[in-house]
Amino acid sequence: MKMESEVLRHPGHINSDVARWREDFPVLRETIRGKPLVYLDNAATTHKPVSVIEAEAAFYRHTNSNVHRGVHTLSQRATDEYEAAREKVRRFINAASTREIVFVRGTTEAINLVAQSYARPRLTAEDNIIVSAMEHHSNIVPWQMVCGQTGAELRVVPVNEAGELDVEMLGHLIGPGTKLVAITHLSNALGTITPVKRIIEMAHAHEVPVLLDGAQAIAHLGVDVRELDCDFYAFSGHKIFAPTGIGALYGKETLLDAMPPYQGGGDMISSVSFGETLYNELPYKFEAGTPNIAGAIGLGHALDYVSSVGIAAIAAHEHALLEYATELASGIKGLKIIGTAQQKASILSFTLEGVHPHDIGTILDHDGVAIRAGHHCAMPIMQRFGIGGTARASFSLYNTHAEVDALIAGIRKVQEMFQR
Repeated sequence: MKMESEVLRHPGHINSDVARWREDFPVLRETIRGKPLVYLDNAATTHKPVSVIEAEAAFYRHTNSNVHRGVHTLSQRATDEYEAAREKVRRFINAASTREIVFVRGTTEAINLVAQSYARPRLTAEDNIIVSAMEHHSNIVPWQMVCGQTGAELRVVPVNEAGELDVEMLGHLIGPGTKLVAITHLSNALGTITPVKRIIEMAHAHEVPVLLDGAQAIAHLGVDVRELDCDFYAFSGHKIFAPTGIGALYGKETLLDAMPPYQGGGDMISSVSFGETLYNELPYKFEAGTPNIAGAIGLGHALDYVSSVGIAAIAAHEHALLEYATELASGIKGLKIIGTAQQKASILSFTLEGVHPHDIGTILDHDGVAIRAGHHCAMPIMQRFGIGGTARASFSLYNTHAEVDALIAGIRKVQEMFQR
């Protein structure tokens, strides 16, 4: 997959698009131990463009006030900016209405909300929820908790040696007692892109709703919730160039409307007495307390930024980087790539014979190369492959082929050190 703006050139050359994008991210000018920062930990969190940094700072400089509660100018201005950000999220994922967009702290809170507000009231000991073996802990533990609270069963779809979901087995696991399928859109540990459209169609054939964990996918794949026809979609802002502590849950309006609130407090009510409380309308009944207003505004500006670059251009550039990195890494003796799915994006996870992933990460850091090392909050998939963890390089729009070269040179340096 290549775009006109990202044709593979000499690895040391940065094309004009990438050079321009890099200028938008101040942190990329940092040095680590006197060496240029090579940031390849984007699956953990992405850096923030100037437009996002300035938008959040501008809120505190000029607008700071609570939303939905004041008649004064600053409160009205804050409310307008906050709700404008909600509309940007709606537009970015093509939801039908802002009533379907709930601001949360991130993917984790979104999944817990669905677990407690949607699943728990519906589950009995005769029921089950289905997840996959490649899920992040945030899409495992909330379901374990709700199954423990209700006696329901947690069923797991296995993956093959390439790290691909066994979709045929999913068909066998779905039954009359299945109340929800919760699946990652893009694996944070392997880079596998799951066939979510097919999964949704299979589940809906049994009238089973589907939640997609979009924490990784949101910055790398075009997301259209109406085209996918998913029932819930969860993502975190900090994985798509927005501030930390902000994210969104999309839910079909009919489902959200029927769900009780997850938390109680201010702003999620229409009236309160000691005899009865009436809840607010969507989406506010799920947004108890003062929200992360500045974070939501920052999220809106991050989505504006991604839209201005174009998700297709981002995906094409990252795919070229992944292909290049995979080719070079495959030539290193003793290096094993973990996750070789045919449909894959942005992530290169690997092990190096005789070297612990933490040692790889530490040595690379001395050369300014930032990667992730460990189980990546996905211990079950590590157990599936019989390993304790991997070293993981993950790419974003501002990374270059020269940075991939630096990664590969660093890996070879690690090998030389451990072979002495």
